[in-house]
Amino acid sequence: MDALLRARLLHLALLISLFLSVLSQASSQELQIVNAERRIDLTSHIIKVYLTLKVENVGESPVSEVNLAFSPSEVEHLAIVKAAATTGKKKKKTYVPLGVKSTEQPAGPNGTKYFTIILLNPLGKGETATLEVLYILTRSLEPFPVEISQSESQLVYFRDSAILLSPYHVKQQTTFIKTPSTRVESFTVVEPTKRASTEIKYGPYENQPPYSYAPILVHFENNNPFAVVEELEREIEISHWGNLQVTERYSLVHAGARHKGVFSRVDYQTKPGNTGVSSFKHLLARLPPRVHSVYYRDGIGNISSSRLRTDFFKSELLIEPRYPLFGGWKSTFVIGYGVPLEDFLFESPDGGRYLNFTFGCPLADTVVDKLLVKVVLPEGSKDPKAVISFPVEQHLEIKHSYLDVVGRTVVVLEKRNVVPEHNIPFQVHYNFNPIFMLAEPLMLVSAFFFFFVAAVSYLHLDFSIRK
Repeated sequence: MDALLRARLLHLALLISLFLSVLSQASSQELQIVNAERRIDLTSHIIKVYLTLKVENVGESPVSEVNLAFSPSEVEHLAIVKAAATTGKKKKKTYVPLGVKSTEQPAGPNGTKYFTIILLNPLGKGETATLEVLYILTRSLEPFPVEISQSESQLVYFRDSAILLSPYHVKQQTTFIKTPSTRVESFTVVEPTKRASTEIKYGPYENQPPYSYAPILVHFENNNPFAVVEELEREIEISHWGNLQVTERYSLVHAGARHKGVFSRVDYQTKPGNTGVSSFKHLLARLPPRVHSVYYRDGIGNISSSRLRTDFFKSELLIEPRYPLFGGWKSTFVIGYGVPLEDFLFESPDGGRYLNFTFGCPLADTVVDKLLVKVVLPEGSKDPKAVISFPVEQHLEIKHSYLDVVGRTVVVLEKRNVVPEHNIPFQVHYNFNPIFMLAEPLMLVSAFFFFFVAAVSYLHLDFSIRK
C-alpha cells in the first residue's frame, strides 16, 4: 500500500513539474526581445553590466513579468540586480524602479537561474516596454598569470557570452565590453566583432533563438586595486544618553595576482609609476557627518598614518596600512567612531523608536565577502524589527556589558557578496520603557552606598589583641 502511495505521489509530482515547464515555455513564447544592448564595464574589479531591453508581447494574453536568465557561475558571483522602466528619450527620459525577485524555473537548460522583473502594468498583445537593468558581478576576473613580480603589470581573464543568455527569442542584440586600458592581450572573435581603443563590440546579431550562447574570453590589463574585505563586523551600539558608538573590524585582502619574489621598498618609493602598479597603500572610508573620537588601529596598536576631513554633509577618513598591499597580502584593523544620537535615532508614530543608519561597507570600491551588522539596543528594549530593502539573514543575540542586569538585545544582519550599491539606509524598530534608563545610575548609587558602608564598618573594627 505504501509503495502504491509513493508511486502515485511521484506521478503527481511529475505531472506538476511538466505543467510548470509547459507554463514557463508558454510564457516565454508570449514575449520576444525586439532589441537588446548590453554594456559590460571592466574598468574595476567590480563588474557592472548595463542592459537595455525592448520587450514586446507577441502572444494573446497579457504579460506582467519578464525573466532574466543567468548562468550558474554568474549567479554565484551576482551581488545585486536592479531594474527600471523607462519612458521618453535622452534628456526627457524618466525611470520608474521595478521589483526584482529570484525565481525557480524548471525549464532552464544547464542549470540556468532566473530573476523576474515585475512590470507596473501588464503588457497587452502587441505592446512594448523598455527596461533598464543593472547587475553587478564580484570576483569574476581571473588573474593570469596568477603570480607576478613587483615590476609586472596585472593581467586578468574575463569570461562571458557574446550573445545574451535569454529565455526569449531576440530579434537584434549588441554587446559592448569596456576595458581599463588599451592593452588587450587577446579576445575571442564572434563575427561581427570590432575593437576600437578600450572598447570591444560584439554584434549586432540577428534573430537568436532562446538560450543561445557564444562563449568569449578577454585577456586584458587591469591594475586597479582588488580590495576585498573577507569579513567585516560592524557593531552599532545605541546609548540613550546621547551617543551612538560604531566599531568596525576588518579583515582585508588584495585579491589580485599573487606577489612573487622579494619586496623592495626602495624601488616602491622611488619608482611609483614602474613598480607595484597593481598594489595599493591607501583606503578611503566614508563616514557620517559630525563624527568624533575617531580611531584607527591594528593588532600592534594605534596607527597614526590617517587623515580625517569633515564637513556638514560627510566625513572622509583616509587611512594607510602599515605596509602596501600586494596580491595575496592581508591586513586586519579596526576603525571606531562616535556620532550624535539625535542624527540617527527617531521616534515612530506608534510611540516606539527606530534607528536609521547606513548598511554596507564604508570603504570605497571594495567587495565584502561576508558582512555582519550588529545593532546593540539599550537594555530593556523589546520587539526589535529590522527593515531593509534587500534580502539578508537576521537573528537575535544577547550581549552583556558593564552594569547590565539582563543583557542587551543585539539585532544581527548578515549578508554575503556586498558591494557599494548596498550602502543604503536601513531601520531597526524597537520599544523601550524610559524607566530602564534609571537602572545604571541606581546600580552605581547602590554600589557606592555598599562600598561606603563597608569602608565605615572597616574603620570601626577593633583590631587590638586582648587576653
